[in-house]
Amino acid sequence: MFQKLKSFDAYPKTVDDFRVKTYAGAIVSIVSSIFIIWLFLSQISIYMTTETHHELFVDTNRAEKLKINIDVVFHHLPCAYLSLDAMDVSGEHQFDVAHNIFKRRLSPTGEFIPDAPKREDNVNIKPKVNENDRPECGSCMGAENPSKGINCCNTCEEVRVAYQKMGWGFDPSDTPQCVREGFTKNVVEQNGEGCQVYGFLLVNKVAGNFHFAPGKSFQQHHMHVHDLQSFKGQFNLSHTISRLSFGNDFPGIKNPLDGVSKTEANQYQYHNLVVGSGMFQYYVKIVPTIYEGLNGNLINTNQYSVTEHYRLLAKKGEEMTGLPGLFFMYDLSPIMMKVVERSKSFASFITSVCAIVGGVFTVAGIFDSFIYQTTKSLKRKIDLGKAS
Repeated sequence: MFQKLKSFDAYPKTVDDFRVKTYAGAIVSIVSSIFIIWLFLSQISIYMTTETHHELFVDTNRAEKLKINIDVVFHHLPCAYLSLDAMDVSGEHQFDVAHNIFKRRLSPTGEFIPDAPKREDNVNIKPKVNENDRPECGSCMGAENPSKGINCCNTCEEVRVAYQKMGWGFDPSDTPQCVREGFTKNVVEQNGEGCQVYGFLLVNKVAGNFHFAPGKSFQQHHMHVHDLQSFKGQFNLSHTISRLSFGNDFPGIKNPLDGVSKTEANQYQYHNLVVGSGMFQYYVKIVPTIYEGLNGNLINTNQYSVTEHYRLLAKKGEEMTGLPGLFFMYDLSPIMMKVVERSKSFASFITSVCAIVGGVFTVAGIFDSFIYQTTKSLKRKIDLGKAS
């Protein structure tokens, strides 16, 4: 039985006395061994890394909200000037967003001002007012309108709202309520400063836009309007987008606008127009994405591409030919991408290693046999004196 078992040996051995070792064979063996080791190490590197597969299909997710993460630094625009507004095609408007949005004052050199509140919006902070100093029914500065329910204005915000309903421009510097609450003082104190705006927005999962612009915003005759009368001079919209993403981050995600920095053009005179402030526009195309990691966990998020446009505005007299600001117009793709991360199996790694060792060994053997037979034939001819 054991004798018959030997007949299945696929690797018959030869006697050492019949083996011929040559210098060429040694060189081929060393080179092939080095080649095998190099390929083996490369296979280990491939085995340790993960592979990413992409799939595309129609987005059937019916989520109603889209999370927008923002972190933008305005180098020459104070926090007291800035407001953040969001609107979409469904008709929803968010004016002067302060919930989950925070502002930090920056010095002209870009350093944080430690005395400034870090987790609140300086514009929306209302100082404590002694109730004894507040009149029972303050004047609305001529904007009283009983038919619209406007009779008394005891705060700066109430006067501003009353002026908006009348369609008038509002100047807080001439309003006693605003002077008492320190609005003008904040604007003067922050002149020349910068501002960091960070946090997140929750918007409907439909096309829309959000923008940073100076002045208080309101809606008048179905139009989105910013009241810039409270602030004098030009607005420098130079900015750095530290972060702009939609949804949660996942390993390997690349946000095209992260780290983008833009500098506002200098103000100059052109005929009877003063040119300087501009409108930065970013058109964002959002691609819904599902990321599946090695552990099988799913992350619902978004990727995006972007194009940008800059429009230089002019100021004629006291009126601006457009609204200076930083605008982000976004739209969603109906196609969803699924990113699946997979690691290489150990069986495939072993298969690759065996293929490398066997393949290199076989090719090296053929090459060594060719060299040996060639040199042997050449030597025989030399011995017979037939070599020329």
